Amino acid sequence: MPYQSPISPGRSWYEDTAGPRPEYPALDGDRRCDVVIVGGGFTGLSAAAHLAKAGSNVVLIEAHRFGDGASGRNGGQLGTGQRAWAEELEAEYGFSRAKALFDLAEEAKAHLLEFAAANKIEIDYMPGQMSVAHKQRYVGDYKAHAEIMANRFGYPHITFMDAKETAERLGSARYFGGTRDTGTGHIHPLKLVIGTAKVAVQAGAQLFEQTPATGIASVSGKVRVTTPKGTISAEKCLIGVNAHGGTLEPISAAHIMPIGSFIGATAPLGADTNVLPGGEAVDDSRFVVRYFRKSTDGRLLFGGREIYAVNDPKDIHVHIRRQIAELYPALKDVEITHGWGGYVGITMPRKPFVREVIPNVISVGGYSGHGVMLSNFFGKLYAETVAGNRDRLRLIEDLKIPAFPGGRRFRAPLLFLALNWYALRDRI
Repeated sequence: MPYQSPISPGRSWYEDTAGPRPEYPALDGDRRCDVVIVGGGFTGLSAAAHLAKAGSNVVLIEAHRFGDGASGRNGGQLGTGQRAWAEELEAEYGFSRAKALFDLAEEAKAHLLEFAAANKIEIDYMPGQMSVAHKQRYVGDYKAHAEIMANRFGYPHITFMDAKETAERLGSARYFGGTRDTGTGHIHPLKLVIGTAKVAVQAGAQLFEQTPATGIASVSGKVRVTTPKGTISAEKCLIGVNAHGGTLEPISAAHIMPIGSFIGATAPLGADTNVLPGGEAVDDSRFVVRYFRKSTDGRLLFGGREIYAVNDPKDIHVHIRRQIAELYPALKDVEITHGWGGYVGITMPRKPFVREVIPNVISVGGYSGHGVMLSNFFGKLYAETVAGNRDRLRLIEDLKIPAFPGGRRFRAPLLFLALNWYALRDRI
């Protein structure tokens, strides 16, 4: 039987096309190290690779298998900048801080591609991304955004598209305009997970799967992470579990909420299709965002159904096909070969959460759907922090991230109501 993740529904197209997926042993016995990392997604694996290359003794534990969470199952889009547009950050933090945050994200993009190339990780990079308006009244914002990015933030790769160009580039007339970004692209995320784990091991990191953390404590300047079959003692700890923290650490849990996002993969559309002829990825202006792209073998990978509670849907294929048909009526009967989901971590303002939650324990997550490039880079920034330079990570630490209202008991129902209200607004 093919492997089925116990924390994410469905089997992904990524799993069937990633090539060999090595298995790593479970921890059995105690360990001492410089840094212990909890979580084997992009953040943790990247941190392990960079720390080990810098000479640190690193132990990383993952409760399931690497890539079982959002890191191995996401839409694969890199994006540009932070989750919020640069001009929105400027309005909140001022130009110099907004520019620093944008430049950090641009460095994250370059780092991901350079890391993959330097370590010979084939991530199936395809260039181009379009952001499109599903309501006419949003079109002016997209046009202004392209001008602001070029003239104020020094990023000339975004151009405005009117309705006609948008329809031609999408192969769908359901959107009113948008932007095209030639300075970014999309990847096969599970191949990057697998490759980063190999780099970490080759650098000397000790990696363990099927090893959940059962507790984290800071005692007399040391960090202790307990597991079912051993305790890890370290100088420092990184928590990189994002949406899968549960009750492990209460501060992160109060600030990062899991939401389910689901993707379907069609059969190959063929060379004569008019769907995304330029091969770009797409995201739209809905609060419950739809995101889609073509794979290297010509399938449409379409994500769009979000669930604001951790209940696995049984009908991913049906809902994804319905959304595809709204944009591409000719595909109303298309075969959906794969349907899968994963849980991403969001914060109230949709900005990343980085905080020292216990002495010598830093938690990183809440990428809010913008984590492919940011999470990998934040692993590098954490390694810089361990080496004594916390300045760049502090750019993110200092962001204003309030806790979700309602406490542990009521925050999920309140968020469910609020975000379903936003989903209703998307349709009006």
